[in-house]
Amino acid sequence: MIKELPNIAVLGATGVVGREILKVLTENNTPYKSIKFLASARSAGSKIEFKGQEYTVIETTPEVFDGIDIVLASAGGSTSLKYAPEAAKRGCVFIDNSSAFRMEKDVPLVIAGVNDEDLRKHNGIIANPNCSTSQLMLVLKPLHDYAKIKRMIVSTYQAVSGAGLKAINELKESTPVILSGGKYEPVAFKKQIAFNVIPQIDSFVENGYTKEEMKVTNETRKILHLEPDTPISCTAVRVPVFNGHSEAVTIQFEKELTPEKARELLENAWGVEVVDNPDEYEYPTPALASGKNPVYAGRIRKDIALDNAISLFCVADNLRIGAALNTVRLAEKVIEMGLY
Repeated sequence: MIKELPNIAVLGATGVVGREILKVLTENNTPYKSIKFLASARSAGSKIEFKGQEYTVIETTPEVFDGIDIVLASAGGSTSLKYAPEAAKRGCVFIDNSSAFRMEKDVPLVIAGVNDEDLRKHNGIIANPNCSTSQLMLVLKPLHDYAKIKRMIVSTYQAVSGAGLKAINELKESTPVILSGGKYEPVAFKKQIAFNVIPQIDSFVENGYTKEEMKVTNETRKILHLEPDTPISCTAVRVPVFNGHSEAVTIQFEKELTPEKARELLENAWGVEVVDNPDEYEYPTPALASGKNPVYAGRIRKDIALDNAISLFCVADNLRIGAALNTVRLAEKVIEMGLY
């Protein structure tokens, strides 16, 4: 029996990621019966134009989820903790962009095209992984299926858009001030971001890593169904780039994987585009990825420090694959699989 098209809602519709979700819904022509746009009381009553129609933003309350089948949520962890259970209780599938539920045992953590079958385990809430984890999974999945990951080291170079509109504005405003020799007191970051890199994203935890770094470690294990003790280490760095996260990755495998085979696997992988011709200066950069859907992979080479290891560089538009695009893709998978 084919289900009727779902009634959907976008929670956090007026935010940076929320606006990107609207773009992706339009580009993908995602099927739905009706749509609502939800936000905080502060934004309620404002207008959103979507597909040629004007909509009024509705204040989020538990009752607003009545009659909604799928919620695409990007409104922060505290909002998700408050409203996801309310939505689920009312029969919604709540696809959450925050970190609130990612490591909950009964909440599937899913990248579309990587572990779609985990969607069947949902109890009303589906978690969208961290932005730096998201782009990495599309690259790792085909390599892991072929050679099985043994250990991994990741260094991320993350754009300011990952920290929201205040961070974007801080880079914009501070750059000319510092360039002209002036002083700028940072607010969005703990340190100057213009002409600088900051080796801290999120707060530090007991082991000396940051929460962001541990998200990459723990989420990778969960999504790829790795052993809980699989050695993974990450260093996450904020860089003065407006949009597009970059990652330098070294992966050691259980069996041999040549650079040529890795390149072939990635060239045939869904959601990945290989840009790997260093002799012609062809390799992934954030400027290449911004505004586009693929994860770009390049600099694929045999790692000379470890046996059976490959090193590579990958970039992606973090607001898309790391947030909006995967959220919409998950909604489309839920619709396609009839899981609402």
